[in-house]
Amino acid sequence: MTEFRSGFVAVIGRPNVGKSTLINALLGQKVAAVSPRPQTTRRTQLGILTIDSAQVIFVDTPGLHTPRHKLGEILNQTAEEALKDVDSVLWLVDASTDPTEEDRMIASRLSSLPVQTPLVLALNKADLIQAEALEARLKAYQALVPREALTLSISAATGSGLDGLLTALIERLPVRPAEFPEDQITDLYEREIAADLIREACLLHLRDEVPHCIVVRVDQFNERENGNAYIAATLFVERESQKGIVIGQGGAMLKKIGSTARQEIEAMSGRKVFLALRVKVLEGWRNKEELLRRFGYRLKRK
Repeated sequence: MTEFRSGFVAVIGRPNVGKSTLINALLGQKVAAVSPRPQTTRRTQLGILTIDSAQVIFVDTPGLHTPRHKLGEILNQTAEEALKDVDSVLWLVDASTDPTEEDRMIASRLSSLPVQTPLVLALNKADLIQAEALEARLKAYQALVPREALTLSISAATGSGLDGLLTALIERLPVRPAEFPEDQITDLYEREIAADLIREACLLHLRDEVPHCIVVRVDQFNERENGNAYIAATLFVERESQKGIVIGQGGAMLKKIGSTARQEIEAMSGRKVFLALRVKVLEGWRNKEELLRRFGYRLKRK
């Protein structure tokens, strides 16, 4: 009889390499917000996959990057904290590009991992590159790995290589009982996921720096007697000019964001949702620690 394995796998990588997309693909359903833009993830979130022989608890993390404001510093700290006390680390990189300075920075930080913590290097987006070029890219990333690690090529978008990756991750987990009930798929509440999906819609429809200046606060999340939900949320931006962009002419952009977010929330929750959005200005919130704390972000002093 196969022994049951269970453990936490930190998924680490620079922004926009596909960490949340990969976790959603492995779970077979969407629990984490994704977008084509970097820094979609702003917190750690668990994606919990339970099968007959194992429970794999993926720790989705913000992308490690060179920060430009206090929020960026907090996101880096959050990602680094996720490396502590996990059973395995999955370093996800982008096979379609050469290694960057951010990849080298991550490699340096991974060198301090406990020697007993297994490390797996996965080259994502392998479907976007020719086989000959992939081999060279593979060697370039392997040269950065600070220690022995299994290296795999995958595509979270197409599903290629995911079975092999999951098998490899399970093999590196300890033999022990499950940490969570078998029907639990994440540690976040529906309210928190809804806020992430609203911000995901902002990232999808808005351009340039504007969507990165947005933080979402869910003001009301009410269950209705018919099983549907009423959600009211505020989108905070940093400048008055950004407020106009988010609202759009005659409210068109805000309606578009709301429509996309509502559809995603309904797909996630399996019920009808009424979503009301408004926009407010909170001057320079990403660089003000008292405002960051209001939204649950806390900078730890070194």
